[in-house]
Amino acid sequence: MPKNKLNTGGLVYSTNPDLNLEPEKEVVLTLQPSQQNLRIQLDKKARGGKQVTLITGFVGTEADLETLGKKLRTLCGVGGSAKDGEILVQGDFREKIAVFLQKEGYKVKKQ
Repeated sequence: MPKNKLNTGGLVYSTNPDLNLEPEKEVVLTLQPSQQNLRIQLDKKARGGKQVTLITGFVGTEADLETLGKKLRTLCGVGGSAKDGEILVQGDFREKIAVFLQKEGYKVKKQ
């Protein structure tokens, strides 16, 4: 089910003034690094021929994803972004990032 849809259980109309139709907030907890399975790959699609290192598989809050993305961008000295569970680092830094993540305790798989 899409996140933006309300699950009304088939309810069309109600006269109950106390009825709450707000969607339930999902609580996302960040897994420990040893429980994370990150995948590192080189991506060139839809980027004008430029290479980016793509890190996927992160399970956690957007704030923690952004923090990890900032560490990786600082480590490589380049730009990038972190959103929607993915971290993009400009350039081909697969080896450097894999070594760093393994030292931090993450499980890493290079593709």
